[in-house]
Order: sequence, then C-alpha cells, then structure tokens
Amino acid sequence: MSAERPRPGSVVITCEHGGNRVPPDWAAAMAPDQRLLATHRGYDPGALDLAFLLAAALRAPLHLATTTRLLVDLNRSLNHPMLHGPSAWALEPRAKSRIIREHYAPYRRAVEQEVARMARRDPGCYHISVHTFTPVLRGQVRRIDIGLLFDPARPREAALARRWAAAIRRSEPRLRVRLNQPYNGTDDGLTTHLRTLHPDEGYAGIELEVNQRFVRAGGPRWLRLERSLAQALLLALAQTSATTSG
Repeated sequence: MSAERPRPGSVVITCEHGGNRVPPDWAAAMAPDQRLLATHRGYDPGALDLAFLLAAALRAPLHLATTTRLLVDLNRSLNHPMLHGPSAWALEPRAKSRIIREHYAPYRRAVEQEVARMARRDPGCYHISVHTFTPVLRGQVRRIDIGLLFDPARPREAALARRWAAAIRRSEPRLRVRLNQPYNGTDDGLTTHLRTLHPDEGYAGIELEVNQRFVRAGGPRWLRLERSLAQALLLALAQTSATTSG
C-alpha cells in the first residue's frame, strides 16, 4: 500500500507508557512494586517500538517516556486516582510533588508546546498517542485487536479515526478493529487534556490501542502489523488532507 505523506509538521507521535524504568532516586521506595514492573501495570509492552516505527514512517516528532507508570502515569490528570502506583501513592506529599515536578510536568509541557506550534498551522495538529492493552482484564477476555479512541463530537478526529480503521481493515481483514474500545475516547488522558486547549480545527488526537497478544507472539506477525498500522495511517492522513484541501 502506498500513500502520499501528510504535510510536514502536521503529525506528532507520543508514547506515555514506553518503559518500566525506575529512576535510581526512587528505587528503594518502589521496591514493593517490583513484581508489577513487568506487567501491564508497569508499562505498555510493544508501545515504544510501534511509536518509533510510526514516527519514522510519518517523519513525525516523537515524545516518549520510559519511566514506569507506577511512579507516575503521564496519561492521567493530576487528580486522577491512578496517577501513581501503590508505593508512590504511599509517599509523603513533598516526595510526590517532586515526582510531578521532575517526571510528569516536563513531559506534559513538551507535548503541549509541540502541539501548540502545530495547531497554528494548516491543517492543524494530528496527534497519535500509542498504547497497548492487556488481552485479559479482571478475568474478562477482550475480544478486539485494535482500538482507536477519539471524541465523536470532534469532526476531524472522527473522520481520521474512521478512515484509519477502514484502511486497517482493508489491509488486515481478519483484525477486529473497533472505535472507542476497549476504552472510551473521552475518558481521562493526554488527548482529552489537549482538547481543552485547542479547538477541533487546530487539534485532533487519537489514542491507538493494540492488543498485547501480538507483542507477546512477536516475530514476523508483529512486525507486519506495525507496518500495516503505519501504512494505513499514512493513507488515512492523505485522504483527510485531500478532503480538507478539496
């Protein structure tokens, strides 16, 4: 599949849960959470590799984090009950304020600044936040493969999500591609926050969710899926750009 590249500077890729690294200053405090680090509670397996591939395919800037979400979750608002994992929540307020200051605020600020620059351009900013999800949650099997999360009330997001989903289905017809599953696109998250700062014409944010069963299987199938997602996104962006310019 070939597609025209989107206009330079129109897309930004982010990956909030790219790794499970514990900063040295917090190693002792986080020791009780050691067994959780390798699980989905600690990070999104495969998300970082996929984010790198998407950024390279689109020639887009990439903002990433490899510090475990158990220390602080960059995809949550400051008042969210899951902003920290169990051990970090137990820290005294001064320690948690330092975590926010050193790990949360710089990342969010950098993304906000990047998006603000792009939002002033024509046709505005397209933001893809890359995540993976666990195949089984609280004993329930999640019977989808790819989820695209967006705000249905924002036309540019809805249009891009539907075109991307259609392009994925054409290239990978066996995949179960769903809109606003396994989460609601208007739930708390980085894209939700950025929507409060920019109107629809300046910002369109989609959270990509990929089932971790593909990551666990690895090999050629995972690599093919990564490439298919990138090519489908290129095509969807080209179609969206053509519609806008037309």
